[in-house]
Amino acid sequence: MSRAHAESVIKNIIREIVQGCAERGHVVSDTLAAFMVKSVVLDPRHGFNVDRTLTKQDIQKLEELCLDRLMEKCSPSLDTIKMQVYFDLNYTSRREFLEEIHRVVESRLNAVSREITDSRVKTREELDALYRKIITYILLRSSMGSPADANTVQEATAALQSIFPHTELGAFMVLLKRDKEQQLNELTMIVTGIRLFNKASKKGGEEPELHELMPVALNETLPVVSKSIEEELTVSQCLAWKYTAVLEKLTDAVSQAEDCDMPSVFLKQALYNIRQHEVFLKMLLDDARACAQHVESLQMELSSQMKLLKDTVQSKTAIPTAKVFPRFKALSKLWSGLQDEAELLNFLSNIRLNLQPFLASQANMFSEAYLDGLVQESEVKTDEQRMTESADERIVPEEMKTQEWLLPETTASFKDLLLQYNGVCGYTLVSRDGLLLPGNPHIGVLRHKEKLYVFSSKQAALKFASCPDTFISEVAEKAKLSPELIQLLKLHQQFSCVSPYSEMQPGESLLVKPITKCESGTQTNTHPVETNIVKSYEWNEWELRRKAIKLADLLTKATHSAQTDLSHMRRENITQTWLPKDVACQSKRDGESNVPKPQVYLAGLRGQKDGGIVKTNLTRSVDE
Repeated sequence: MSRAHAESVIKNIIREIVQGCAERGHVVSDTLAAFMVKSVVLDPRHGFNVDRTLTKQDIQKLEELCLDRLMEKCSPSLDTIKMQVYFDLNYTSRREFLEEIHRVVESRLNAVSREITDSRVKTREELDALYRKIITYILLRSSMGSPADANTVQEATAALQSIFPHTELGAFMVLLKRDKEQQLNELTMIVTGIRLFNKASKKGGEEPELHELMPVALNETLPVVSKSIEEELTVSQCLAWKYTAVLEKLTDAVSQAEDCDMPSVFLKQALYNIRQHEVFLKMLLDDARACAQHVESLQMELSSQMKLLKDTVQSKTAIPTAKVFPRFKALSKLWSGLQDEAELLNFLSNIRLNLQPFLASQANMFSEAYLDGLVQESEVKTDEQRMTESADERIVPEEMKTQEWLLPETTASFKDLLLQYNGVCGYTLVSRDGLLLPGNPHIGVLRHKEKLYVFSSKQAALKFASCPDTFISEVAEKAKLSPELIQLLKLHQQFSCVSPYSEMQPGESLLVKPITKCESGTQTNTHPVETNIVKSYEWNEWELRRKAIKLADLLTKATHSAQTDLSHMRRENITQTWLPKDVACQSKRDGESNVPKPQVYLAGLRGQKDGGIVKTNLTRSVDE
């Protein structure tokens, strides 16, 4: 079976599951259905053998199990999986979110911008309408007021007329479309800066409050988002500590009670649910704090730019545009940055609110009074208290020389280490039947097969290090029984991509092994010996190919040299010349002219003393 056909079969199975859930009154996304298929196949309790081909009965059983899992009511495990799917689909990094916001704004303004750049006006009424469209575009792009507000339109019109009067429309219309769009953006930035400056100048000599120059949405969300996330995080952490205390008591080999075996399963599911919520809230809180710091820096820069602009303008009647326009553009960029922060805070707040429904099952199953009754006299320890209690325990590398240990004193950037299991102690997870305890890196970090592991105690570290491969496989087995641990402990690389087929060919299995990759790096000196640096070395084969083609092409070219101003008097020049040579021309026959040769004879040069000389001209005439 080809991979394309296999993918189409997988989509059909997922589609059947989604359709079955819809018929039962539940809306399920394709991503959730796909993850549920994976979790059902990996669960050894369901009896799927990944090395055996699936029959139609196996496919039907798989779909029924997935439907039953997705239709469970009051299941903390299912809520955790739904929470993970929702967060993965909706949460994004700061850079990607801002890029998406800018893309959405551009798409919304494309229609207005196209009307302006593609218009062909001829009458004065059409020119006035075009000018109004430009004002509308500026207001929509700057988000400083609504185009339906008369005062806002009047203010924007006055600012635009001061830099772009109606008489400039003729020159604007003859520009290319690309130049029109660029000028529209520049006009928007300058008008926005002018309006911000005018807003700050209304106070007269008083310095305006920073919050008065910030977007309204930012003033509303900035003091609320971080505080609300912190409050909700505190509640989740308190619940997680209580669940941990109860499970510690139930999983203790000495004090374990038989009548508590059934609720322990749901207690673990509730603990995983709360811990996952805590992880997501910490991510949102970090983003909110970073956003608040960025807002503070933008506010300081805005105040500085406003002061510089006031010092530049003062009470002057005429100022060169080269001095003030860059200031206005700087104000506009800062305003746009503040708007981006407002959108980001609103985005974080919405995600926080949408995570709350995924806590309903554990809240209904274990009320606060019931949970306090389970805790009874047990001590509820915070994560910080556990860290403090185990701070005195320290691994001595000489005790176990077969393993490599990282300690705070000997490791650079110790706080930034990428820990396995999201910082959870793997030994406790296996030995205490799925209990999650945070590991303490200061005890010592085990480095095994290029991966780092932390532990809740020194004893746990030593036992895990004695046979790490066994405990690693046991953690994977625990994750198969509780699929929400795959995301919570970041175990994605240990599991294959599930590809169930409705039509299996002989020899094909249920799991399609993906191409696994891992990030690795080494640190070496760039050039240990400086004298051995080869300046002409090139590692890129395409660059070598380009140079080879260039050299091959030079073989057919003549070499030329010229002296320029840069090379004049900087090197010796030699010019080779050739001595002149006789040149002859060969014709087919010899020829001569018909000019007669002069023949003159003198007689009487000898003879008598008194005799005269007689001259005789024997030259023939030309006419002969």
